[in-house]
Amino acid sequence: MQRIYTLPYRFLTIAVIALLLGAASKSAQAASKEIIELQTQVQQLLDNVQRIQSTLDTRFGVLQNLAQQTADNATQMNAAVNSLQQKLAQQNEAMGGKLDTASGQVQALNDSVDELKSRLSKLDKSIQDLQTQLQNIQTPPPAANTPAQTASGAAAIPSSNATTQAPPLKETLQAGVRDYNAAKYELASSEFQDVIHYYPMDDLSGTAQFYLGEIAYRQQKFDEAVKAYNAVLEAFTGNRNAPTAQLHKGLSLLKLNKKEAGVGELRSLIKRHPQTPEAAQARAKLSAMGVKGSAAH
Repeated sequence: MQRIYTLPYRFLTIAVIALLLGAASKSAQAASKEIIELQTQVQQLLDNVQRIQSTLDTRFGVLQNLAQQTADNATQMNAAVNSLQQKLAQQNEAMGGKLDTASGQVQALNDSVDELKSRLSKLDKSIQDLQTQLQNIQTPPPAANTPAQTASGAAAIPSSNATTQAPPLKETLQAGVRDYNAAKYELASSEFQDVIHYYPMDDLSGTAQFYLGEIAYRQQKFDEAVKAYNAVLEAFTGNRNAPTAQLHKGLSLLKLNKKEAGVGELRSLIKRHPQTPEAAQARAKLSAMGVKGSAAH
């Protein structure tokens, strides 16, 4: 009886084991399929990633090439701009040098013309003085100058008038300048007038005439200042004070509300003496008035 029951039990056990093995085999087969499918998907993903990477590498290479070309073009452009700037700077420098040279030549020419005018004016003055002297020599003395008879009948010897002695030129001018700087205008005017009276042909008379204009300018007697400056500019154009005389003449005319004449005088100063400090002051004055430094053509 024990054998009868043992044998079915063994068969049952074997059957169970066979079922289990079959189930395990089916499960293994299912898992293997899933793994294969998963591996296939992973491989597809890897392929896609490689294609994307290849595309990115290609595009990145194109971008690098474009960036390099842009950098090269920028370098060439900077080089061209720098070269152009250097050429412009050289041209401006050369043009500035030519303008300075031309201005210097114009000023030298103006100075030569002024000196010639001054000499002609002095020559004309000398001729006029000679003509006056000749007229005085040719004119007979008046009868009133005959010697008077004394009570005894003898002619009285007339007493000769003492000849006025001319004061020293430089010392008189220097004294006038000192008194001018000390604001002793009346005394300075007398000394400057002595210089003009006794030494009318000397260039220092032009300086004395200039200071007479300066005294009138300081005292705001602008009409008198304009007349004194005119005497300097007409008879002593080569005098070193001529630019200042022309500047102050122009400013005096503006003070007298003669705008057109004043502006014209300042423009003339800029044209005749362009490199002087007085010309710079004239430009500043015209600019402050909203007027151009040169007349419109």
